[in-house]
Amino acid sequence: MFSHMMVGSNDIARSKTFYDALFGAVGGKPAIQDDRGRLIYMHNGGVFMVTAPIDGDPACNGNGSTIGFAMASPEQADAWHKAGSENGGTAIEDAPGVRTSPMGALYLAYLRDPDGNKLCALHRMPA
Repeated sequence: MFSHMMVGSNDIARSKTFYDALFGAVGGKPAIQDDRGRLIYMHNGGVFMVTAPIDGDPACNGNGSTIGFAMASPEQADAWHKAGSENGGTAIEDAPGVRTSPMGALYLAYLRDPDGNKLCALHRMPA
């Protein structure tokens, strides 16, 4: 259904530091930067991009929006959360851990990136 995800940034260099660390913690490579200055991350078949808004207005986060990233294990989610927290992100919600839901037990860790976008690391726990 999805081809890619893109978020806006008011400081591409700051975002590169944050997302390079975030994706590096789970085995991803640093961003490719295109001729428009956009950051492009490709990992496990997904594409995630960061850009300055094309219309010239300031970037802002979507209230109620969350971008989720699949994790291979709780330990990987913890590494992701730690890398993000140490590189300009803000830990939000409850501490990383298992939550029960109608979809089963989920290990979740939440961050806001430097521009306020809400991110979630999600690992589906074995039944």
